[in-house]
Amino acid sequence: MKKIIYTIAILAFTLASCTKDFEDINTNPNAPVAVQPSLLLRQVIYDFGEQMSYEGFVAGDLLAQHRTALDFNLFDRHDLKSPQLGGNPWPVFFTNLRDNEIILKQSREATAFAVYEGPALILKAYIAAGLTDLFGDVPYFEAFNGVEGTVTPKYDLQEDIYQNENGIFDNLDKGITAIQNYGGSIPLEGDILYNGNLESWVKFANSLKIKYLIRISAKIDVAAQLQTLFTNGNYIKSNAENAVFDFTNSEPNSFRLAQLRVGDFNNFVLSETMEEILSNLNDARIGTFFRPFANSNSNGFNGLINGINSSTTSTALSDYSLAGKSFREDTSTLDANFMTAWETSFLLAEAAQKGFISTNVATLYNEGVTLAFEYWNTDLAATYLTGNANLNALGTTPLEQIITQKWIASVINGYEGWIEYRRTGFPNLKSVSASLNKGLIPVRMPYPAEAASLNSENYKVAETATNGNSLDIPVWWNE
Repeated sequence: MKKIIYTIAILAFTLASCTKDFEDINTNPNAPVAVQPSLLLRQVIYDFGEQMSYEGFVAGDLLAQHRTALDFNLFDRHDLKSPQLGGNPWPVFFTNLRDNEIILKQSREATAFAVYEGPALILKAYIAAGLTDLFGDVPYFEAFNGVEGTVTPKYDLQEDIYQNENGIFDNLDKGITAIQNYGGSIPLEGDILYNGNLESWVKFANSLKIKYLIRISAKIDVAAQLQTLFTNGNYIKSNAENAVFDFTNSEPNSFRLAQLRVGDFNNFVLSETMEEILSNLNDARIGTFFRPFANSNSNGFNGLINGINSSTTSTALSDYSLAGKSFREDTSTLDANFMTAWETSFLLAEAAQKGFISTNVATLYNEGVTLAFEYWNTDLAATYLTGNANLNALGTTPLEQIITQKWIASVINGYEGWIEYRRTGFPNLKSVSASLNKGLIPVRMPYPAEAASLNSENYKVAETATNGNSLDIPVWWNE
């Protein structure tokens, strides 16, 4: 993993004073209005990465069935409208998209800040994609700029957010162009992903284009675009090029689960789904992700089925495997993960398997597995890729192997494992023990209560389109 040492600067917010004449107020007194873009860039990258890593552990990993919760587990039982220790990422997305919009505006208004335009556009695309992939139709084109725009934006169609002007793909293209056209000498500061290396941002953007083209490939013909990106080869290829930043072993930059009380950390244990998949593959990463359960006589690992009713089912913590040391005792080995070489390799392997690009599937798959083991600081056994993890292993398919390996490596990476399951059906997740969603695995996050209370008129349109804010109405690319 790439090592970047950083400290989080304290943002100096200039607050506008209140007046009696509300109609004359044109500045939000609660929003930052005079902040250097370097401070905001650092803040956006860190805040989004830290919060989504936490969300990924306490909520995303439950939906993906990497781990399960012993208690406070309404979310694990798929009552997603009742977040407990986590499970409401909506404000994380909107807060950071708002702050990123300030950077983007500054970059276009002041020549001295022009270097920030490309990275800000790429971050906007990245964060917006995460938002719409979880929720579907969301406020976007009229959102994030309440100082000058509306505070009650309409909900835009996911299809438009991906494809229209100023949408995800357009912003990635414009971000790359802005970087390539930048001829100034002022460096990009506050960049805890790439330490100001603009060419690395271009590779990041191209890897994101590969990711999002694959994501919408059931709806749109993406073959030509993917082939061009693959042929050009200017995407993330090694772990040294990953879009990540490292946590540390001390506050305030350690992984949040290392800072919380031990009871919260111990609430999350190995999922039975994850245990069975890793055991079937004889995968050494089980000892990186988890630790042997206390009652084991042979350093064994034991998982619990997701979604138990903790009020009627008795469990003993000593019978199940807790998360590994990198999530608490040694978080310096843990990353906030935006985009990696192993994910790009698996995406391209899928593209090759489906005939979108012309290349050898096995080469990309094996490369992805190797990079994923390296990323997670785990030795890859010489026989791993010739056994049950082989691309063409009996009883499975190449696509299932590709997605399963991507799912394994996506631990705490936001909600990625669950999103890929929704898109592909892999790996085969189990029915949860005591489902509160009629036995169905949800296919979208519900809009939170604050969405209804703060923007009720526009919310009602989106609520109707999702059959009453149902968890079981797929998003556009999954219809």
